[in-house]
Amino acid sequence: MPLQVGDYSWQQTEAAVFLSLPLRGVSVRDADVFCSESYLKVNFPPFLFEAFLYAPIDDAISKAKIGNDTILFTLYKKEAVMWESLLASGADKEMKQRIREQSILQAQERAQQAGEAKAAARREDQKYTLGVMMKIEEDERKKIEDMKENERRKTTKELEVWKECQRKAKEQKENQRTEICQQEKQVEEERKKVKHKSLTRKPSSGHLSSKGRHSENIFSEKLKEDSIPAPRSVGSIKINFTPRIFPTALRESQVAEEEEWLHKQAEARRAMNTDIPEFCDLKEEERNPDWLKEKGNKLFATGDYLAAVNAYNLALRLNNKIPLLYLNRAACHLKLKNLYKTIEDSSKAYRITKLLFGLIQLTRLCKMMPRRFGV
Repeated sequence: MPLQVGDYSWQQTEAAVFLSLPLRGVSVRDADVFCSESYLKVNFPPFLFEAFLYAPIDDAISKAKIGNDTILFTLYKKEAVMWESLLASGADKEMKQRIREQSILQAQERAQQAGEAKAAARREDQKYTLGVMMKIEEDERKKIEDMKENERRKTTKELEVWKECQRKAKEQKENQRTEICQQEKQVEEERKKVKHKSLTRKPSSGHLSSKGRHSENIFSEKLKEDSIPAPRSVGSIKINFTPRIFPTALRESQVAEEEEWLHKQAEARRAMNTDIPEFCDLKEEERNPDWLKEKGNKLFATGDYLAAVNAYNLALRLNNKIPLLYLNRAACHLKLKNLYKTIEDSSKAYRITKLLFGLIQLTRLCKMMPRRFGV
């Protein structure tokens, strides 16, 4: 049950009432203060203070200050008169209950009105903000439309200029063609005139005319034969290459080892496929599988798996006998979730490794056989 606080002091003027309520340990966080026109309540567990005021006050501008174990109220009167007492006299239990309920209803109505006013203000702010945003968007849209219109006009103007240039060029070509045709016609007419004059000057006898025609035909045939060039003569070109000379003394020369070395170099060049047209534009270092492998490893480290796969593909086209290239490409396919290609490259690397291991074992066995047989 709460403890009713009766130890308080108050003073008044014609405009205000000053009420001092001592509460030990009171704080702003724990104290619950309620004030209306005719009712004042302070709830600070386990203490409770209620005051049914003598006359109505203006609760909108009244104040309460909490601190130093005291609550100091400044209550402004609605009518500037002196009160006979702080509390209303003759208030029974039902009247107090009715005052409490009326005060709570009034506080709820004021809170609802304040909430509605706040919501209305928020809506007005949102409406204003939306209007400003719409205006900004409209300005941006208008600016974009103006830019599009300017670009369209500029493009149309450039297109018209281009069409005019094309038309002028076409007219110029037509004029040139017409002039060439006229010149050809003039040349043809002059040729006909010269031919006609030459025919009129010849004798009218049939023998001479026939002889002249025959000689003219022979001359034209001779001209045709002279205009055809003679066929080219067949010949052959002999090319001599400089022989491969090793910088070794004759007494230290080993022809068999040198021939074997040359044979191995030729086999390596054929295995590296350096004669493919796709590799003609590559540098000398880019034709080296080891350099391409290092390049692919750097790309794999940076996370560029597709570029690393391309590097390994080019290295394998140059030399497909290196199992480490297949293993590195399998790692790239695994990062790219290409599981079938990962399995395929891993299997190829395993087969090549197994084959190389067998060749190494066979070589060692061949080296040991002469010792066993005493050769």
